[in-house]
Amino acid sequence: MEQISFFKMSGSGNDFIIIDHRNQFIDERILARLITGVCRRKLSVGADGFILIENSDRHDFKWRFYNSDGSRAEMCGNGARCAARFARLNGIAGSEVTFETDAGVISAQIKGERVKVNMPDPTDLRLDLTIELEAGSMLVSSVNTGVPHVIVLRDQVDNLEVVNIGREIRYHRDFAPAGTNVNFICQNDRNAIAIRTYERGVEDETLACGTGSIASALVAARKLNMTSPVSLKTRSGEYLTIYFVETNGRFHHIYMEGDARVIYAGKLWEEAWR
Repeated sequence: MEQISFFKMSGSGNDFIIIDHRNQFIDERILARLITGVCRRKLSVGADGFILIENSDRHDFKWRFYNSDGSRAEMCGNGARCAARFARLNGIAGSEVTFETDAGVISAQIKGERVKVNMPDPTDLRLDLTIELEAGSMLVSSVNTGVPHVIVLRDQVDNLEVVNIGREIRYHRDFAPAGTNVNFICQNDRNAIAIRTYERGVEDETLACGTGSIASALVAARKLNMTSPVSLKTRSGEYLTIYFVETNGRFHHIYMEGDARVIYAGKLWEEAWR
């Protein structure tokens, strides 16, 4: 295979490899190996996710989003912002974008390095569930914001064992067989949250999670009486802003705003994924 052009981008510390795949040149038989290979840190480019930008009959483009372990995911909020700006920079779309995902059609507005995306309405919001862990009972909430999320409310998040506890909840029988992402949040101010996330598919803590930030903002609206917009400080130190409307107990018109940085552009050699 010839060398593959790509962008490395970051949304609030969540990083992605993005490839213009509108001419479908990657052999599907090697795709899984390619994804896991190039997403390895230190041995290759390294990334939390891998995005293919492809042609759409009705919208500016469609994407295929993969986690770093090669599993396909329906949605990624930080990835959506990066994909929208990638399309703008590469002449695929203008400053207003619509694109297809496995979770539905997403729209975005690009203003320089900042991108505001309209996200899918949440489903399956459940508050105050008790689950049994090795250390005892834990009270959690859950919601699907394109992908499933559990939210754990704490007094602080700086000293938590996010990976160990997150992994146990991620594989918990109550969330089988698909598993779940896990977010730990605490209130910083009237409408401000600090968040740490264990991401399914990455199988580790990441520096930010867009859909997890949305899920956390909506749970905070219910449990902490927060109102739109809610500001979330991610582990990277960057901030995400979540906007939403609640009508008759239902959340809708959900937007997420944050950075979408280009880190570099380059070409992948075959040895990058061998």
